[in-house]
Amino acid sequence: MAHVSADSVLSLTDQRLVAALQWDGRLTAERAAQVLDLSPATVRRRLHAFSADGTVRVVISPVARPRNGGSAGALFLRIRVLRGKLDTIVAALAAREDIPFIDVTTSGDEIFAVARTEPGSRDPLVFRQLPSTQAVTSLQSATILHVFRLTSEWRHAVLTPAERAALSPAVPDPGPAPSKSPGPYGVDTDPLEQSLIDTLAPDARLSAAALATHTGHPETTVRRRVARLSAQGRLVTQVLVDPRRIGLPIEAKLLLHVPPDHLAATGRALADHPSVHGAFATSGPSNLHAAAYFPDLPALYGFLSRDLAGLGITHVETAIVSRAVKRTPPLGLPQPSSGATRPGRPARARLREGREPAACRRPPSGTAAGCDGGRAGASGCGCQVV
Repeated sequence: MAHVSADSVLSLTDQRLVAALQWDGRLTAERAAQVLDLSPATVRRRLHAFSADGTVRVVISPVARPRNGGSAGALFLRIRVLRGKLDTIVAALAAREDIPFIDVTTSGDEIFAVARTEPGSRDPLVFRQLPSTQAVTSLQSATILHVFRLTSEWRHAVLTPAERAALSPAVPDPGPAPSKSPGPYGVDTDPLEQSLIDTLAPDARLSAAALATHTGHPETTVRRRVARLSAQGRLVTQVLVDPRRIGLPIEAKLLLHVPPDHLAATGRALADHPSVHGAFATSGPSNLHAAAYFPDLPALYGFLSRDLAGLGITHVETAIVSRAVKRTPPLGLPQPSSGATRPGRPARARLREGREPAACRRPPSGTAAGCDGGRAGASGCGCQVV
């Protein structure tokens, strides 16, 4: 059997199957076969191959749309560090449960991250821990004010309009209004539903029987509750695949300044662009942040020079991602039920002293360091949520 490179581009059939999973993370092989005009046996074989080698994972989104009209309160962090200290700082950040996303740019000393915080809070990471870390040379933070596009809503553009329509979920039924919201992130759940979501977090395609075994709930109850979560748009899944495998090796972070009277329209225009997988209005001098995938640098140039023209943008700064460090909860670990997890004293000490936590140390020589290894800070990880 021929060796397949870890960054070789998937076949069009496989890419179409990835795109179908983006529309429905719990899509059955039979339904996928019907929509994509494939045999069920082919779909089952490819899904098994995806799972076996870690090429594709479907997980529960670590950041769902916020509840209160799109005001997230989370922070974008832009961190510059001393040369030679990048991996140490990245590993310490990756060990934190309140940081779901970390990227390293091609500058070699720059980290982009998202930190989940309570809106308006004096987060200790930003106000005390990072500023007191000697390896950190500069820190910028911007609060997310409004969400135009989340990565879980981005779709790889390889399906026909008819296929997309067939896979699109019905308009969610919001169900009864929650009596109490536990915080600004995620979705409202009761304890049973939360136990299902927590169990599905590292593998959103677990069967109802496996969910029943893990949670102790009857299988009929599990099926009914999962169906209700899906129908109400509260089961938010994301597909993890290295974007190089789907022909998109270039990811760019865009920091834009837009006059207030253009902010909403420009944000919506970015969210509708097929390359853009994240778009947010933020505080700070760059009041619109975006992230996008491209097949090559000429495509990025065309986006900057043509697609952004006429949107009222007065300034744009572009950073190219060299390594996506963290995108998802590690395999097999329970996730917090809601809100940000406040770090304790040991995590702060590791960040200041530059020690790598045990869960993020490099694997032994000869061991693969991919996302499927369950190590949040593994430096060889190239997976991203798409």
